[in-house]
Amino acid sequence: MFTPTSPDGLAALVTERCLAVDDIAVVAIDAPDAAHPIPLADAVCASLRERGRPCGVVSVHDYVRPASLRFEHGRDDELAYRTRWFDYDALRREVVQSVRTNRRWLPRLWDEARDRSARCARVPAADEQVILVTGPMLLGRDLGFDVTVQLHLSEAALRRHTPPDRHWTVDALLRRNADITEAPDLLVRYDHPSKPAVRVSH
Repeated sequence: MFTPTSPDGLAALVTERCLAVDDIAVVAIDAPDAAHPIPLADAVCASLRERGRPCGVVSVHDYVRPASLRFEHGRDDELAYRTRWFDYDALRREVVQSVRTNRRWLPRLWDEARDRSARCARVPAADEQVILVTGPMLLGRDLGFDVTVQLHLSEAALRRHTPPDRHWTVDALLRRNADITEAPDLLVRYDHPSKPAVRVSH
C-alpha cells in the first residue's frame, strides 16, 4: 500500500530511517537520473545534521569507469550502461566497506566530465556518520547498504523526463528494474516529485 506524502514528508521519513541505524549508516537512494535524487539527498543530509548526525552524499556518477571502458561498444550501448558504466565494485570497496572497517571513505573516484581521476582524498568518518549514495541501478548488487530507498518512475515518466540524448538508457533501466528481486525499504512513486507516495517494505 502506498501512502501519499510531500517532499518534506519524504525527507523526514528517510531521515528517521537513517537515525534508526546505530553508529555508521550507508544509505542507498536508488534512482534514475531523470528522478534527480540529489535534492532529496541534500534535504535528508540537512535534516540529519540538524539532529546531530554528520552526513555526506556520494553520487554514483563520481564512480563511473573510464570512457575507454564505458564506450568500448559505442556511446549508446544499453548493455554496457547496465554492466560496465558504473564501478560498483569500487563503490563497495571505497565507500561501503572502507567507512566501516577503516573509518575513512572516498567521496569521488573519477571525474566523468574530464575522464580522469578525481584526485580526491579519503575523508575520515565521524562517529555516527551517515553516507547517502545516490544514482541509478544501485539495488540488487549486494552492496551492503543499511537502508535502501528507491525513487521509481513509470516507463512513461522515465521516457518523458530523460533528455533526448539519453533516451537510449531508458530500456537499460527498465530491464534492470525487471531483473531486481530485492525490495527496497522505502519504495517511492516519484512520477510527480511534488506529490510522492511511499510504500514501506521493511
